[in-house]
Amino acid sequence: MPSEPDGHAIAAKRALRAELRERRRIRSQHERDAATESLTTQLIALTSTLGPRSLSCYLATPDEPQTRPFLHWAADHGIRVLLPISRDDGLLEWATYDRELDESLDALGMPVPTTDVLGPIAINDVGLILVPAAAVDRGGMRMGWGRGYFDKTLGSMDRRPPVFAVVFDNEVVDELPREPHDQSVDGVVTPSAITRFAD
Repeated sequence: MPSEPDGHAIAAKRALRAELRERRRIRSQHERDAATESLTTQLIALTSTLGPRSLSCYLATPDEPQTRPFLHWAADHGIRVLLPISRDDGLLEWATYDRELDESLDALGMPVPTTDVLGPIAINDVGLILVPAAAVDRGGMRMGWGRGYFDKTLGSMDRRPPVFAVVFDNEVVDELPREPHDQSVDGVVTPSAITRFAD
């Protein structure tokens, strides 16, 4: 799908995000628990196949596909995990995951680790990037929640490792509206599957 005029793409994204946010909000606890168990299995399978010594992920909010069981597994298997911290200037800083430490909230009210902050370029050392998303289309285009943090980060990397978005199964769609700054991903992980997109 070619880039649309910005005004149309922005409006279409806004409407789609509102719909997706509501779908996540009304998901039952039983559905969430089942999705978490299956998603953890898929994330472990992807990581085991790619074999990174370090990766980046994120601490999921209550409505997002849950990442904490996977993060526990990664820590138990000696994989270094970096987690994002949002800055006021639109950049992401990074901190290492430590399951023994409490969580805090960043400038956007997102859960973050309380370990030492490493700065924006720490992401360059990981072998796999797992990013949140509102939806992903079958061509590999990711739509976030509108703040652009991950688009800026991915767009600034000279050598990107594999990047996979993490969403629920019904958030993989045929096409998404896009803007020039939007960054694609190499694949998507859902509770039911790992999908890699063609180059």
